[in-house]
Amino acid sequence: MSHRSFWRFVCLPAALLTLFATVCAAQEKHDHHWGYEGKEGPEHWGDLEKDYASCKLGQLQAPIDIRNAKKSELPAIQFDYHAGPLRIVNNGHSVQVNYAPGSIITVGEKRYELKQFHFHRPSEESINGRHSEMVIHLVHADADGNYGVVAVLLETGAANAAIETLWSHAPKQAGPEQKLDNVQIQPSGLLPSAHGYYTFAGSLTTPPCTENVTWFVLKAPVTISKEQAAAFARLYEHNARPLQPLNGRVVRESN
Repeated sequence: MSHRSFWRFVCLPAALLTLFATVCAAQEKHDHHWGYEGKEGPEHWGDLEKDYASCKLGQLQAPIDIRNAKKSELPAIQFDYHAGPLRIVNNGHSVQVNYAPGSIITVGEKRYELKQFHFHRPSEESINGRHSEMVIHLVHADADGNYGVVAVLLETGAANAAIETLWSHAPKQAGPEQKLDNVQIQPSGLLPSAHGYYTFAGSLTTPPCTENVTWFVLKAPVTISKEQAAAFARLYEHNARPLQPLNGRVVRESN
């Protein structure tokens, strides 16, 4: 072996190891874990990553306790949801369904496309100090990247057929998205028949807690059975961020 070949043989593995370490470090940073308790719980989110600073410094954080809402002439939420194939994931924080393009809501002149929906237990938002059993957050985005999140409160009662379908396919362990082309989901099955709502300026309720969210909390709840609530609790007993200060925000309520 020549002198040059020898050093090429020695240095190449070293270079690969350095590259591997760099990639792993970047991946570890990108995948920084956060949770709902302990040193990675909500009170520490703002210190886990510089990109999470809004979690502790933001003035428009969510969720909030909805009370003393101001009755207002608000535009109706027009739902234009379409059935699509199930894309479901247990992401380590909740059960989430990623949605195909084409389902939208329109509120006045604002148009948002449904991107995904997921679940929290108990409901993150409260109304006059009372939390619901669970909540669905239907996350939409407009063309400029601003979010419109519709919150559907879940109370125990009759079973929900749409949620039964989701639970029957929800992964029991955190992992990659499951693509089930033979299972069709219609998000309209998660909505109450009445679409009156509360609205306020807020944030994402998980890191990075970005404050470019308009919240629409539907006043009428949807029911799920005790068994359906218990099935989610076996995966996530508690995955709700604590209530955040209102900081002078006005919550408006549709007539």
